[in-house]
Amino acid sequence: MSSLEGKTAVIFGIANHRSIAYGIAESLRERGCRILLNYQNERLGQSLKRLSSNLGDPWMAECDVTDDEAVVDFFDKVREEVGSFDYLVHSVAYANREFLQGDYMLTPWDAYAEAQHVSAYSLVRLCRHAYPLMEGHDGAVLALTYLGSEKVVKNYNLMGVAKAALESSVRYLASDLGRHGIRVNAISAGPVRTLSASAIKDLGAMLDYVAERSPMHRNVSLEDIGNAASFLLSRDARGVTGQVLHVDNGFSIMGV
Repeated sequence: MSSLEGKTAVIFGIANHRSIAYGIAESLRERGCRILLNYQNERLGQSLKRLSSNLGDPWMAECDVTDDEAVVDFFDKVREEVGSFDYLVHSVAYANREFLQGDYMLTPWDAYAEAQHVSAYSLVRLCRHAYPLMEGHDGAVLALTYLGSEKVVKNYNLMGVAKAALESSVRYLASDLGRHGIRVNAISAGPVRTLSASAIKDLGAMLDYVAERSPMHRNVSLEDIGNAASFLLSRDARGVTGQVLHVDNGFSIMGV
């Protein structure tokens, strides 16, 4: 794979050392990429500073992705303190766990709107304000999704619908940003035991089922996902945009 020396990535969504975004950051850093991070508030910022020692003392600043003014301020700060950058990674999602289970049709509007805002529209907002700093750099955007966007997955209800909107946004953003030399793709990762995934009821049983049914008979690792992310962001994938790459050991190809 091409070296990423001299490249810079802005990564949204690192929660802890087991999060998918952290695995992506580690993979990029190992290839020489500089890492810039966001945190939602000061408390989370202190936690992020403690766990980012392996990422080359990354630059970081506060940013709430649901606040347009905060996103503008974040990228203004990037422009002033760092300059331009090459890659944008979106690993942000939230849905009220009460509405991940039961009948999807019982989802109230406020819970639906919140999930869409945080999990899907935030990508649109970030791209709108980030792309002027990415032009002329073989720029690339990467989002994280899951199979529940395509198929009904028990205990994933509301998030599945939000991820479907995210994937559609990837395609439309790829169309918008292509003329600026920026590619947009997504990784549909197999289930991983992360903090956010713990909100899914019966996660352990899901992991066992996926390992049993996938052609490779194992679950994916953060390293697997990080390596795929590094590929999609690098020039090695310069002909790939608007796509969703399944990194799930082939589970998504299996029928009954």
